Amino acid sequence: MHFGLFIFRFHRWKRSKGLPRSRRCLTLRPMFTSLFNNIQNLPALLTNPIWLVITAFQIWMLIHAVRNREWLWAVFIFIGWGITALLYFFFVYRASAPSATRGFELPGAQSRKRIKELQAQIHHIGNAYHHFQLGDVYFQRGNLAEAEKCYRAALERDPKDIDSRAHLGQCLVRLNRPAEARPFLESVMREKPDHDYGHTMMALAETLSALGETDNALQYWQHVTQNHSYPRAKVQLAELYLAKNQPELARAEVKDVVSDDQHAPAFQRKRDRVWVRRAKSLMGKL
Repeated sequence: MHFGLFIFRFHRWKRSKGLPRSRRCLTLRPMFTSLFNNIQNLPALLTNPIWLVITAFQIWMLIHAVRNREWLWAVFIFIGWGITALLYFFFVYRASAPSATRGFELPGAQSRKRIKELQAQIHHIGNAYHHFQLGDVYFQRGNLAEAEKCYRAALERDPKDIDSRAHLGQCLVRLNRPAEARPFLESVMREKPDHDYGHTMMALAETLSALGETDNALQYWQHVTQNHSYPRAKVQLAELYLAKNQPELARAEVKDVVSDDQHAPAFQRKRDRVWVRRAKSLMGKL
């Protein structure tokens, strides 16, 4: 059934609430008739390659919506055809697609308008703070090469800025250059251990893990989880516990992540979904 046609008939049904029940049922009849017609024409539709491609795409989007608890979208994808799944693809699926920075939060807007504003300010003023802010925007958008350039430009103008050093270190970790990231992150830790509410310490723990120093990384993860409830920290701590053959400790961390997710607000669940998925995957192994 076409999505627009369904919405039109649904609104007709809502406007009929003041009518007798028998007449209200008549307003629903065309909706079910269209659905039955599609079922009756199924053998013919199965020979149409365009219909098969659209249906496969719709099923793909429906499964994604259900797995990510996008219940309203799932309903409309199920009762719609083609166009609803396409809208979901652009507005939800692409927005939640994995990237190098998915699950790694930094402050800063992500809009193109904000990029233009900062580029104009850099052109006219060009201070360290504007370069730093632009770096954060690029980081959140997953453009790590441009983010690195901006952070380095900020440090050229203010080498002592703690935020620029910390975020450059996080950027280098995401670029799989942990050896380069380490001195930036360690210098920040010496000055302010809980910088960025523990996010810089998490980046240093990830750096140490990438360099094979798992014992040092474990201590940092334990410190973070004692003071914060970040799924990012709990999941990676659980993975280290599992690697060190300590499944009971790993299970406790994973259970906390899954349990907290059930009661978290929508924006937080969307932000942490990558870590919740890893937690559930670990739970299966445990």
